[in-house]
Amino acid sequence: MRDTPRLYVDFQLAERAEHALTQEQAHYLRDVMRLKPGDPVRLFNARDGEWRAYLGSVTRKAMSVICEKQLAEAAPPPDIDFLFAPLKHARLDYLVQKATELGARRLRPVYTARTIVERVNLDRMKSNAVEAAEQCNLVYVPEVLEPEKLDRVLAGWDRGRALIYCDERSDGEDTLSLLKGLSLPAALLIGPEGGFTAEEREGLRRLPFVTAISLGPRIMRADTAGTAALALVQAVLGDWQP
Repeated sequence: MRDTPRLYVDFQLAERAEHALTQEQAHYLRDVMRLKPGDPVRLFNARDGEWRAYLGSVTRKAMSVICEKQLAEAAPPPDIDFLFAPLKHARLDYLVQKATELGARRLRPVYTARTIVERVNLDRMKSNAVEAAEQCNLVYVPEVLEPEKLDRVLAGWDRGRALIYCDERSDGEDTLSLLKGLSLPAALLIGPEGGFTAEEREGLRRLPFVTAISLGPRIMRADTAGTAALALVQAVLGDWQP
């Protein structure tokens, strides 16, 4: 089963249910993987979990799959949102893929004062999240939210959700000790490549639901910082705990 192609689908998965695949999925299975009618595939979504299925009809224009048996229940990760300033192309692709692998439940792009990227391709973000979930045996794909300005996000914040803010100028308390004092639900906020402005840092630190942490003595690129911070949060608050 490990080498069986694995696809994320939007349709309902149930015993003996038959559905048509998208043209892109059909092309991958037929022309890249060279599968034939009756060959096995694995299908999953966040509602019905993961299912073993097999190919039904296969033509040059269409392909169907027939569900056979459930292999796993849907498995949403811990309730951790990942907020980040959008990056350019390849770095954003990398960040979305790693955030998915590391178990972010929601991906929330936010515009800060120094954010360079003005537009976000949400379809590309979703595709990267799906690809990461397919390759890493996740039975869940994080929700991708519409981008918003940081001040608007903070104004409408649910105060029952702790917001962990990575501040390269933070010092004093130990990062792990700070994280151990928090609980889920939580969210992690990473700034843009140029960092937060002094006004943004001061505004964040005044909010009672915000905890500022340090990522150590080195200045990291935004995509590196996001990956490192998510690993820390999962290790202390998420499902990496023993």
